Formats: sequence, C-alpha cells, structure tokens
Amino acid sequence: MTLPRFLENFRLPDEADRLACRKRPPGSIVGRQRWTDLLFLHWTVDPELVQSTLPPGLRVDVLAGKAYIGIVPFFMKRIRPAWLPPLPWISWFLELNVRTYVHDANGRPGVWFYSLDCNQPLAVALAKRFFHLPYFNARMSAQRSERTIRYACQRNAPSSAVSHYAWTPGTETHLAAPGTLEFFLVERYVLFSTNRSGQLHTGRVFHSPYRVHHPVVTDYSAAPAQWDGFALNEPPISVLGAQSVDVSVYSLQPVHTALL
Repeated sequence: MTLPRFLENFRLPDEADRLACRKRPPGSIVGRQRWTDLLFLHWTVDPELVQSTLPPGLRVDVLAGKAYIGIVPFFMKRIRPAWLPPLPWISWFLELNVRTYVHDANGRPGVWFYSLDCNQPLAVALAKRFFHLPYFNARMSAQRSERTIRYACQRNAPSSAVSHYAWTPGTETHLAAPGTLEFFLVERYVLFSTNRSGQLHTGRVFHSPYRVHHPVVTDYSAAPAQWDGFALNEPPISVLGAQSVDVSVYSLQPVHTALL
C-alpha cells in the first residue's frame, strides 16, 4: 500500500514508540499539576484535512487510516511551578481543549492543540509565553449534583456561544490496552507547539497511565471545534472519562534538540 504523500519520509510510530512516551523523561521538572474529572469526546475526520492545518515537521497520526479531533473539558488543580506550593485563587481553574494527534519525523507521537480555553487569565498568559500554546480566555463554570458534572464554556469572543457538557462518570475503571483506540486517544505524553517564528517545539509530561471509564453523557457541544474550523456534525464516535492524575511538567525544547 502506498503511503499518502504527506507521510513520506516520516517514520510512523509503532507500539514501542507509544509505550516509550509513558516513561519518565530526563531533565528537570518545571511544574506540577493535577488533572481531574476528564471527559474525552472524539470524532473521526479526514486525515488530509488535519494535515493541511499542521506546521512543517509534523504529520497527522492515524489509526486504521483515521484521524481524530478531540474535545476535552476537565478540571485543573494545584497548578504551580515545581518549587512553589499551590496558591489560593490561582492554582485551581477549568480548561477545555480542542486537539488532534500527530507525530514528528522520528515517529514520536504527541498532541497538537488547536485551542485551549481557560478561565484563569494568568495561566493563559504564562502558557502562551513559555509553552507557545494557543490559549484563550473564557468564561467557564462547573457544578456537581451528586455524581453528575455540569460544565459550561464560552470563549471571550463576539461570536462565541456557550458550550454545555454534562456527564456522570462510570463506576468501573480500567487501563487502556496498547493497540486499542482508547490507548491511541488518551495515552499521550508529548505536546508540540510553534513559537512566533514558526520553530517547532516539543514538551513532555509524566503521570501514571489514565484509568479510563465509560461516562454517561447527557449534554455536549462540538462548538469549540467549530470555532477552530472543524464542522463536526455527527455524534462523537468515542466517549471516555478518566480519573485524576498528578502530572509533572518538563520544559519546552526545540524539536532538533529535544530528548526522547
């Protein structure tokens, strides 16, 4: 089978590459975080459409010939530099990201973010400055009623409507098995971004593998992906939740000097 032109001269990730990203990376930890009550909604999209949105040096990562766009609302807790304790009013906030999956020329799989909405302006400013990520200020809220989470996001833009989500976490959790769609979608420990000059960078995180579950979702919106140029008109093909993980964050590196 002939590879699509956009995959030529790039080594495709194999299972060993995907498992290697789970290992604790070398280097110093620059930040610590806790991610809780994650909801992963995913849609299939045309790989060539995704490829047309990516910078030089990245190729769309596919499973069985399919590319994916994800919308991921969750809670950010205890966010702080590695050498400081969490701070009241600053270290707890909400985030919702729109993402796809990519790899570099060496077959290193990771995440490409189209947008990250956040209701903490300081976090938005710092992530833009130090990680070159497309963060946006947003008005966001979340409430819990018994086990059900109700979550809302409205980007600070004139055309942005409120996106609503409601889900009840599943009661049984498990680790995603290598080679499955669940593993492909959630087991991601590498991010890619570009600075203002277009230089490709990569960053690493480390956390224990997610324990995923099958939540009951009673409300969702594909609008955040539409804000980023993707019309997702069908229901998501994958709906997953994940339990909390404590996360170590490593500094961003130019791709040509980044360490695996």
